[in-house]
Amino acid sequence: MEKHGFKVKDFGPHKYNKADDYPDFVIPLAKKVSKDKKSRGIIIAGSGQGEIIAANRIKGVRATLFYGGNPNILKLSRAHNNSNILSLGARFLNENQNKKAIDIWLKAKFSNAARHKRRLRKSDGFNNQR
Repeated sequence: MEKHGFKVKDFGPHKYNKADDYPDFVIPLAKKVSKDKKSRGIIIAGSGQGEIIAANRIKGVRATLFYGGNPNILKLSRAHNNSNILSLGARFLNENQNKKAIDIWLKAKFSNAARHKRRLRKSDGFNNQR
């Protein structure tokens, strides 16, 4: 991330503990990302599923999941949805796949197309109703 000009803050965990609960790490990350429109977050987890559910509960967060397949979905998550958190399913990706996914996602930009902006406004409005 640093090679892309981002400052890095590691929210842990720093070693495996099967008693850990992912919301304890994901929620602080998501809150940090939600406060700074230019920041991004990356989660490396087992499946990544529960992590994006937890992250997306924070207003202003648009977390996306990648666990393999066509990497163009990473570009679309940024171009169409302006995703600001990437959750990687580590059980399904090797180290090189993780690095490639991060690189693609960090380089991708939001399209700013009217239809995508409109959809994000509607989604954000829904989040305000919760």
